[in-house]
Amino acid sequence: MSLYGVLRTGVSGMNAQSNKLGTVAENIQNASTSGYKRASTEFSSLILSSGKGAYNSGAVTTTVRYSVSDPGPISYTTSGSDLAISGNGFFVVSDGAGTPYLTRAGNFVVDGPSGNLYNAAGFKLMGYNLANGEPSVALNSLDGLEPVNISSMAMQARPSTTGTFTGNLPYDPDLPVVAAADRPGTATGTTYTKKSSLVTYDNLGNQVKLDIYMTKVADADPLAVPPTSGQWQVSVFDSKATPSLPGTPIAGGSATLTFDKMGQLVGPSSLTFDIPNGQAGFTLDMTNMTQLAGDYDVEGSANGNAASAVKGAEFGSDGTVFVVYEDGTRIPAYKIPLADVPSPDNLTPRAGNVYEASITSGGIQVGFAGQGGRGSIAVGALEQSNVDIGTELTAMIEAQTGYTANSKVFQTGSELLDVLMNLKR
Repeated sequence: MSLYGVLRTGVSGMNAQSNKLGTVAENIQNASTSGYKRASTEFSSLILSSGKGAYNSGAVTTTVRYSVSDPGPISYTTSGSDLAISGNGFFVVSDGAGTPYLTRAGNFVVDGPSGNLYNAAGFKLMGYNLANGEPSVALNSLDGLEPVNISSMAMQARPSTTGTFTGNLPYDPDLPVVAAADRPGTATGTTYTKKSSLVTYDNLGNQVKLDIYMTKVADADPLAVPPTSGQWQVSVFDSKATPSLPGTPIAGGSATLTFDKMGQLVGPSSLTFDIPNGQAGFTLDMTNMTQLAGDYDVEGSANGNAASAVKGAEFGSDGTVFVVYEDGTRIPAYKIPLADVPSPDNLTPRAGNVYEASITSGGIQVGFAGQGGRGSIAVGALEQSNVDIGTELTAMIEAQTGYTANSKVFQTGSELLDVLMNLKR
């Protein structure tokens, strides 16, 4: 082996150990960075051809790898906008220029001036807008994603389009059957069995109170041969137009419900009518209505809301972002996807604790939490760095020792070279 080979070997060893010290230093300084993934320096030998009578020393090369697929511990916080992924997947974020990246750092907060959700590195959280219903997701593309913006939902009124009216109508032979002429909806009818009200909203966000009158029109006798069905008339009135009976129901808001011998609804299962000054074709679902022995016990609900200021945002474990208004209304506004690649450890890291797909990582696939092997989203939690300080300090000592030893090789080679040069003189 030539003296120049000794010098080359020493320099190669010092460079390799220097690279290792660099990754150790990076790991230690990011030990408290949410979602940071440990970097490591892997060594491999570079062998040169040698003859039988002389050894030609080679060198050592290094490759830096990132343990992206190794999860960090989950710690819970007091912020409802902190998000952690338990399992596979990445949040999709973008920089100021709109370039998308992947990250596991979910420490998001709402930016006051813009209303966007930013993490600590200044990247915007991306999601699908639910304004037009469930999103159409391109499985291998990030198309259709936009910044999750809370302020864009401020002071919006949403008209009611659907509602439910469900529960039990009492089976009681002692309840009187109301004659047709006396029922609500006829010119002079004012007699009914039960009454409930349901609040809906028109196109401007004004409340529209619907009065629902339930009137027994036929007895049921399950012991008769053959058994007879029970029937109730349901009539929906605009409370403002008809504060008291008699009156005219909303067009399409009246029907006769028929129940079988088991007290289950035969039909119809819904009513469709127009909300006054609101949406046409409002559907009131009554599928789960029953007639059983017991009390009158019903529940009702309707979508829509009045204009109200945004109070904040809440996150669901499936990635749904709900806008919370001052009146307590919660509206689903965005859905956050989770992206993944076949080989996460081969992603290309960029500044800000984000990653780009590479040829060796494979292409990005997009889905939602809990689907296709993706993990779940923990709300009010953060994934910590997967760096172990004790391991890094040990690696630092190893690199320091190796660097010192290789410097001795270089120093010895340099001294031998001086001796050789002196012999020539």
